[in-house]
Amino acid sequence: MKTKAVRLYGKYDLRMEEFELPPLKEDEILAHIVSNSICMSCHKAAEQGADHKRVPADISENPIIIGHEFSGNIIEVGKKWQGQFFPGDKFSIQPALNYKGSLAAPGYSYRYMGGNASYIIIPNEVMECQCLLKYDGEGYFPASLSEPMSCIVGAFNASYHTTPGSHVHHMGIKRGGNMALLASAGPMGLGALDCAIHSENKPLLLVVLDIDEKRLKWAESIFPPLEAEEEGVKLVYINSLKINDIRAHLLEYTGGKGFDDVFVFAPVESLVEMGDAILKPHGCLNFFAGPNNPQFTARINFYNVHYSSTHIAGTSGGNTEDMRIALNLMGQKLVKPAVMITHIGGMDAVADTIINLPQIPGGKKLIYTNIKLDLTAIEDFKNLQDKNPLFKELYHITKNNRGLWSLEAEEYLLANAEKI
Repeated sequence: MKTKAVRLYGKYDLRMEEFELPPLKEDEILAHIVSNSICMSCHKAAEQGADHKRVPADISENPIIIGHEFSGNIIEVGKKWQGQFFPGDKFSIQPALNYKGSLAAPGYSYRYMGGNASYIIIPNEVMECQCLLKYDGEGYFPASLSEPMSCIVGAFNASYHTTPGSHVHHMGIKRGGNMALLASAGPMGLGALDCAIHSENKPLLLVVLDIDEKRLKWAESIFPPLEAEEEGVKLVYINSLKINDIRAHLLEYTGGKGFDDVFVFAPVESLVEMGDAILKPHGCLNFFAGPNNPQFTARINFYNVHYSSTHIAGTSGGNTEDMRIALNLMGQKLVKPAVMITHIGGMDAVADTIINLPQIPGGKKLIYTNIKLDLTAIEDFKNLQDKNPLFKELYHITKNNRGLWSLEAEEYLLANAEKI
């Protein structure tokens, strides 16, 4: 069977090509990809090429298919996995295989498996590691976002609180506690806000802090405080640029007691230090942001570490169980993964998007791998509707959904966009 895919040959050498897939082995699965979300990790792989830890040294002769946040349908199941997986099943993949200690992962290491493709062959180790995950929800884009959503779930699960007078650690964010999300009006911060409101361990107070008034207003339109109140959560949005003493202002919301959980979504020294300064005793500071600078540091109050048992946690991605939780939340429509998406494109937009990703503003760039479409910001649909009837209808669909991507928009796009 022939497939179209974007393959990595070397540093910044990405090529969209059509080629033949090898015959399916009895321990493999043939799948059709529908959507793939582009991650900054894809840019790093393209930037480093064969120097990347997960990318094979021989990609100039044996290129890999790039992309690891994908969803689609199973087409054919090899004999070994028949009875566990079935043609027509929708799926997502946990890319952190850790198979026999190997760093090999979908989107970095495989010639015939990656997200930016029409058809792929899923090798035996993915199923052996229980990393081929069924998705029972509607549409495809939610499953593509299960990997970034699992990072949020994983961070919530990794946070912990100590118990006064004992060495018992209680895992997870504190139920009924005070939570602050710093620099969180971006896509991952909004995903965390969504998860917090619908978590089993939801806080009573949830403060969202950012410096971008436009993003804060948009976040408030998606997650109004009144709707959060119906879930038992007092939700507060704060623009820190408008506050003289932001630490004192934040502490006022807690009656001066401080926050049980603080998440930092930007690698900014002052943010980390402020997060540490507003912790209550036994509070957890979770550094969610991934800094590019390996020497990134910030000052921490070790007096409080010693006497008040404040502490720091951090994660880099979610595991398979976190991803199952994310898929379940999305399948039940308890969270809105669409808040992460700001751009839509086709497979022909993949190479340029990955290479230029740091310069493209906004959140997640969602690719539909079987269509031809320039990368387009959802907020630009309105201005493009007179030039292209496709965008006219997509504008009306997204406008009626608070400006968010949706299942209706996905179905319309797949039915009407030019096939590649």
